[in-house]
Amino acid sequence: MLRLLSETSGSLTRREWLRLATLGLGVSATGLRGARRAQGPGAGRAKSVLVVFTSGGQSQLDIWDLKPHAPSEIRGAFQPIRTSVPGTLLCEHLPQLSRLAHRFALIRSMSHDDVDHGSACYLSLTGHFHPRKSSNPPPRPTDAPALGAIVRRIHRSSRLPYAAVQLNGPLLVPDVVAPGQYGGFLGRAYEPLQLGDVREGVAELRGLEPRAELPLVRLDHRRSLLQAIEAYREQLLDSPAKELSIQRQQAYALLAQPACRSAFDLSREPMALRERYGLHRSGQACLLARRLVEAGVPFITVFFNPSIRGQDEAPHDTDVYGWDTHNDIFESLKDHLLPRFDQTFSVLLEDLQSRGLLDTTLVVCMGEFGRAPLVALEKTFAGTSPGRKHWAGCYSILLAGAGVTPGKVLGASDRLGAYPVTPAYDPSDVAATLFHALGYDPSSHYLDVLERPIRLAEGKVIQALYE
Repeated sequence: MLRLLSETSGSLTRREWLRLATLGLGVSATGLRGARRAQGPGAGRAKSVLVVFTSGGQSQLDIWDLKPHAPSEIRGAFQPIRTSVPGTLLCEHLPQLSRLAHRFALIRSMSHDDVDHGSACYLSLTGHFHPRKSSNPPPRPTDAPALGAIVRRIHRSSRLPYAAVQLNGPLLVPDVVAPGQYGGFLGRAYEPLQLGDVREGVAELRGLEPRAELPLVRLDHRRSLLQAIEAYREQLLDSPAKELSIQRQQAYALLAQPACRSAFDLSREPMALRERYGLHRSGQACLLARRLVEAGVPFITVFFNPSIRGQDEAPHDTDVYGWDTHNDIFESLKDHLLPRFDQTFSVLLEDLQSRGLLDTTLVVCMGEFGRAPLVALEKTFAGTSPGRKHWAGCYSILLAGAGVTPGKVLGASDRLGAYPVTPAYDPSDVAATLFHALGYDPSSHYLDVLERPIRLAEGKVIQALYE
């Protein structure tokens, strides 16, 4: 390589220099030079990754990692119950998931030091700390791209126009849009397809239904004319025109593929199954996620609750509840959050398993952090009974499928559930594991839109999940 560069340096342009330099990193102009390069257990086992994002901060002490022998102000109001895995205990308000504990793994030693929702969601959704740690910054075009945006950049598929989809969003913290869920420096062309409330159909795609009076041959003629215009327009506008071109190609692909469009049609599901998932926003989003897994979408994110804390404004509307339970934590969990979560997430796992999809789908349930060990009333927040503050020092996440050892409990917290007493993992390690499961070596690089090599993930694959 060095000899080649020295012999040709006199005539190389800057772009050619960059292209040659990246050859040693194993990348090409559209992403990775090899679709399946990860090595080791679990590598490439996942055709799809499905992230169920429980924003606001699920309380590890009241859900996944109970401490029944701790003082009452630590252990809280809930009792642990046995699960299908001997020795593993979960919250009494998760009876259905407790019966499925043999299908998933828990990590109880997640940890980082970002303690505000906006920047911590950014960390979890991108695998990178925000420059303004522990803050609520707005999305910016210079942000790191969402993991789904990277997948759209590097993944090649002739079947599907969208390699990444986000459901039940956008994510709000609590009433402004959170950073980390967009294309960032990759640009809007690589953003995951954003869909909101899908209970009554996907409103965002209704404009892409083909018109009966417009056969495909006429559509092709229109596309050819548009391409001729765009060829000249790109010379004038460069990058913005290219972004529009990519988005337009995806729209045409969706028009031309009835099977792809039907993947978004929940009316094709039996009403009995829709009811099992729950006819609420979270339930129908998870059902649509399963349909997208069946259709072969590589990266799907479901925002289980679209706001970290909407209950302040509508305390009787479970659809708006988030896991940011500063006060009234036990009432919120028992009456609103846990029954719905237990129902929907357990049905999602069972549905994937019964259809033979769990073996090739990595399911991840995670939020941005956990809750503090001490139960206390916070006067600056709504509510009349105690809750728990933000806590990133230790929290839990769940993973299932695609080679993850079922029934495994990885890591442990101290007697107060405050800090890990075993090796800790952070969201960058989760990001590395997701790419590994899809078959991409997380230490390899892709090219951004300026053809700069960017490492896929800064963390390390959580190999212990596969042991």
